[in-house]
Amino acid sequence: MESILNVLIPAAMAQTGAPSGGELGLMNLLFPIILIGAFYFLLIRPQTKRAKEHKQMVDALKKGDEIVSGGGVLGRITEVGENFVQVEIAENVQIRIQKQSVSSLMPKGTYKGTL
Repeated sequence: MESILNVLIPAAMAQTGAPSGGELGLMNLLFPIILIGAFYFLLIRPQTKRAKEHKQMVDALKKGDEIVSGGGVLGRITEVGENFVQVEIAENVQIRIQKQSVSSLMPKGTYKGTL
């Protein structure tokens, strides 16, 4: 009966314990750390830098600046409020847009050159 059990369930081999694996354990720990560092320097850090620059640009908006909105509308700021700016997009045509939707400032004269 004992031989049948040995065939079906092999006898456990004596184990000397887990391998020390000092280098293997270090490599298993080092890989995730390197991966997190790469994500930080390649994705997270540049995105926070762009967000900070955009916030500074939005805070510095003033009357007379020429802007492009997130929707691609080119215009000149005629009034700056707390959350909105009023933008002249054509002669006697003004719209109000959120400050956060301003995607970029254009060089002076860009708006006049398009009319």
